[in-house]
Amino acid sequence: MSDASLDLLLDDLKLTKIKQHYASFSKEAAKTNKTMTAFLKSLVQEEYNHRIDSRIKRLISQAKFPVVKTITMFDFQAIPSLNKSQYLSLTECHFIDTATNICLMGQTGTGKTHLAIALAYEACKKKIPTLFFSAAKLVNLFIDAQKNHQLTLLQRKLFKAKLIVIDELGYIPFSKEGAEHLFQFFSETYERQSVIVTSNLEFSDWTKFMGDSTMTSALLDRFTHHCEILT
Repeated sequence: MSDASLDLLLDDLKLTKIKQHYASFSKEAAKTNKTMTAFLKSLVQEEYNHRIDSRIKRLISQAKFPVVKTITMFDFQAIPSLNKSQYLSLTECHFIDTATNICLMGQTGTGKTHLAIALAYEACKKKIPTLFFSAAKLVNLFIDAQKNHQLTLLQRKLFKAKLIVIDELGYIPFSKEGAEHLFQFFSETYERQSVIVTSNLEFSDWTKFMGDSTMTSALLDRFTHHCEILT
């Protein structure tokens, strides 16, 4: 088989990295007396690494982070009240396996959003489908989807993610319709998906943005049943 024919086959199979490297890898194998199996393994590993890297980049893009933040970029010394060891243990993302929620609670400017994005970024690196929303945007998406008869479509999109970040919950109060959508969201994710919430309010004050004490209590029952809280 000619190189041109091989290239066509590799194009058809979308084995881009094998196509790119087989000639140079073949020469290297000949020089070092590599076995055919070792040569093939090195080519397949190159293709595999490329696909994993592409998938992670795609997941990070699909997550829609406002900006990428990493753990190494966070100054833990600036927030001594934060339990650093507890937070770092979460970066292994085992909490997602058990659909455990995370609540990052504190005043404005204490790094809650940074820490939430950094956790979600680690999830993407572990090939876990992730989505990021501000609380206001998520509620507005639900309201618009309801008006346009696309609520089921939005719910299907959300269900595909194993981790969802809701940022800035508590900064603005919701309408009755918005609060009901938010309650429904937490009911549907309960024990199915992990949700990371950042909030400037203690749980006792969540009625301020939900507007209904009974619905707030029911939401908190679901959210905090399996939840790690960092202040």
